[in-house]
Amino acid sequence: MPRPTKQSPERGNARHRLLEAARDIIRAKGFAATSVDDLCRAADVTKGAFFHHFASKDALGVAVADFWAETTTDFFAAAPYHAPPDPLARVLAYVAFRKAIILGEIAEFTCLVGTLAQEVYATAPDIRDACGRSIFGHTDTLVVDIEAARIDRGIADDWTAESLARHTQAVIQGGFVLAKAGNDPALARESLDHLDRYIRHLFHVT
Repeated sequence: MPRPTKQSPERGNARHRLLEAARDIIRAKGFAATSVDDLCRAADVTKGAFFHHFASKDALGVAVADFWAETTTDFFAAAPYHAPPDPLARVLAYVAFRKAIILGEIAEFTCLVGTLAQEVYATAPDIRDACGRSIFGHTDTLVVDIEAARIDRGIADDWTAESLARHTQAVIQGGFVLAKAGNDPALARESLDHLDRYIRHLFHVT
């Protein structure tokens, strides 16, 4: 995923630089392997500045998950998949958009909160919950289009818009895991191709 940023008066301050550094380093190294010293060096701030803004590394973990949610919300809200007038076309355009932004190094397109959630779900519940807010918050943005497509196409099968929205994220996050395990971004793109076919099947599109 391109590095989403939100322009604000705070962009140059130490807290913002630390959040940007955490976003990038944790995606590359993981949370446990990312030290406060790493973050301070990357953000060009002192340890005193770090602890002025964050009481602990875990507090930084919660804050960076919230920062990710905020900046990616803006990024996806401005994305072109919202343009088609047909709701199913918008759902399929979303899948195509998620495939199209699988570019560059693996750490550059994978999901920060997905990475965090896998690593800390049992050891840092506050970070886990912040990751959940981000993932499920994004999931919720897909529900309206999926439900509109169900109504428009007369789909009465025993699945819900909410469950399909969650499944899209399961495929995307799983694709990221495969890309990491195989060191090959094409594995993530392949997962999106299968998701596209699955959605077309659900909506009886030949």
